[in-house]
This record gives sequence, structure tokens and C-alpha cells, in this order.
Amino acid sequence: QVQLVESGGGFVLPGGSLRLSCKASGFTFKNAQMSWYRQVPGRERERVAVIQTDGGWTNYVASVKGRFTISRDDDKNMVSLQMDNLKPEDTATYYCNAATPLDHYWGQGTQVTVAS
Repeated sequence: QVQLVESGGGFVLPGGSLRLSCKASGFTFKNAQMSWYRQVPGRERERVAVIQTDGGWTNYVASVKGRFTISRDDDKNMVSLQMDNLKPEDTATYYCNAATPLDHYWGQGTQVTVAS
């Protein structure tokens, strides 16, 4: 079955860095557009970053541009999100999303907390 397993979340001080990873299985990874979303309780889930199937196109929400970098490794079926210069407002549960021609899939989420 399809699985998206996130890792790399945790607690970090403002200005610090974290790297989130998402290991995918159960579908043809190279054919999936991959995204990272985040959600804070009481608010809608927000797409933070997206990377196209060949990795040639990426896009970011304005609040993270210049601080976050999304990348993918089709040989390892993994997508990553490098998060630098983290701010308290980046605190959220981060979710990996895969969009294939047939369906969308979600991971279970990983918590990121930025606080002093």
C-alpha cells in the first residue's frame, strides 16, 4: 500500500535549521509531484513548497522563500525540505503530499516547534 513516512521534525531555537525527509513507497514516485504542507491547529493546511516530477520546477509560499529548499531523489523515493533561519511562526505539523495522475496521498505528519 501507499506510504509516506516523514522524519526530521523537532524543537529548534529561532534562527536554527531542520531538515525534513519523506520516504515514499507503494506508487511510482518519479511520476508524482511532491509537496510539503503545514498546519497549525484551528487553521487550514497550507502548502509550503512543491517540486515538479523532474525536479525542474519548484515553488514556495511567500513566507518561506529564501529560507526553505525542497528537493527530491527519485532513486531513493525521497523528498526533503531544508528549513533554515526558522522563525516561531514556522511552528506547525508538516505533512508530505504526493500528487499522482490518479490520486493524492498524505503522510502522518511531523511536528516542528520553533521557540526560545
